[in-house]
Amino acid sequence: MNRAGFPKRSLAGSGLTIPVLGFGGAPLGGLLQANDHGETHAMLSEVRGAGYRYFDTAPFYGLGRSERMIGDLLRGTDYLLSTKVGRLLEPGAHDNPSSLGWPDPLPFQPVFDYSYDGVMRSYQESLQRLGLDRIDMLFVHDIGEMTHGSRNDKHFNDLRSGGYRALEELRSAGDVRVIGLGVNETQVCRDALAIGTWDVFLLAGRYTLLEQQPLDNLFPECAAAGTSIIVGGPYNSGILVGGSTWNYGDAPPEVIARVEALSACAKRHEVSLPSAALQFPLAHPLVVSVIPGLRNRAELQQTLDWTAAPIPAAFWQELKDNKLLHPDAPTPNQNPFQKV
Repeated sequence: MNRAGFPKRSLAGSGLTIPVLGFGGAPLGGLLQANDHGETHAMLSEVRGAGYRYFDTAPFYGLGRSERMIGDLLRGTDYLLSTKVGRLLEPGAHDNPSSLGWPDPLPFQPVFDYSYDGVMRSYQESLQRLGLDRIDMLFVHDIGEMTHGSRNDKHFNDLRSGGYRALEELRSAGDVRVIGLGVNETQVCRDALAIGTWDVFLLAGRYTLLEQQPLDNLFPECAAAGTSIIVGGPYNSGILVGGSTWNYGDAPPEVIARVEALSACAKRHEVSLPSAALQFPLAHPLVVSVIPGLRNRAELQQTLDWTAAPIPAAFWQELKDNKLLHPDAPTPNQNPFQKV
């Protein structure tokens, strides 16, 4: 397994180019299930040879575990790295970390803080956990009503009054090259466009083969603002790769029915549904990268196989004809993971 790397795309206005396939670091933290650490380290020993150069992580992932592992992987190499702010890690094990999605975390507790001081402290502490002297992209993590409910007004005010200023200072000083949001919902991205200039939004699970609502509002607004999109969660947290979860919980009947219709169409065209899920978002001109998460060597090999699979134009056309895609959704005219 030895690839030179994946094609790159320019991130609007930043001068930065980013590979179209990135490494999602949430599973390194043991998202929803503890990892076999030996197997995870074996997978990490192969990812750079497989062509990966862009890696995304966050303090929240395994309460520091993902950042530590990715820092060990990247130290002394060429890399492109994003991590996140918005949660600080305080010493002391959480009483029930599984309730946060991390059954095997490091002994810390997450504390939300989107203030100026919170963002600056988070940035510095991430450098320490990573053991690196550079973070390229810094995203505001999980701000929005999906995470905070009615408390989001307070957190968003903290971002508007101080947190954004910290991010802008870090970008202006060249400490980071890119700032953005890393979220699972669209409305907070739209709100954020009104309080600052953002290079990119890492949008998880909302622009996928299953969902394309951002075409109606967020994407046109991002195009006008010069804000690019990185797509996280391209499998909608598992439902598009044969799982039963959507939005990190049990999928409702209407989602299951839509996935079954997508699967039937894929079967008729001898297309792998996960391959389609990976390739579809990159047809949109705003989308610069897709970053599925990986936790073991089998998932690494599956992902490489899915990126290499051909998909006929007739498949995309049937999805449109059957109203399984938004009528304005661009579809791939070639495999975006293959260099031309």
